[in-house]
Amino acid sequence: MDDTTPAETGHFLYKLIPPRPTFALDMTEDEARIMGEHAAYWLPLAENGTVVVFGPVMDPAGTWGLAVIRAADERDVRAMGERDPAVTSRLATFEVCAMPATIVGQPAVPAR
Repeated sequence: MDDTTPAETGHFLYKLIPPRPTFALDMTEDEARIMGEHAAYWLPLAENGTVVVFGPVMDPAGTWGLAVIRAADERDVRAMGERDPAVTSRLATFEVCAMPATIVGQPAVPAR
């Protein structure tokens, strides 16, 4: 690949694992502050298209965080995760899973 060829990218699931299943319902003020920093960290990555979608998943077994990330490889996603304020604070941990075959839809166009 030369310098004018864009890098190949794939999609990866980033799963943020909170400290307890009830976290979304009973987080402390300090934990809420950290989660605000967490959201602020991911928002620019969503705005520039690196992150396709992110947010909490209301799983009956316990809420957790999800991001679908466009990246060249899993190392890039892990590096992003290591910089996540929820992770650097040791409030949460994360897992990364490759998504080898993805179909990405486009936003719906409102009917006129």
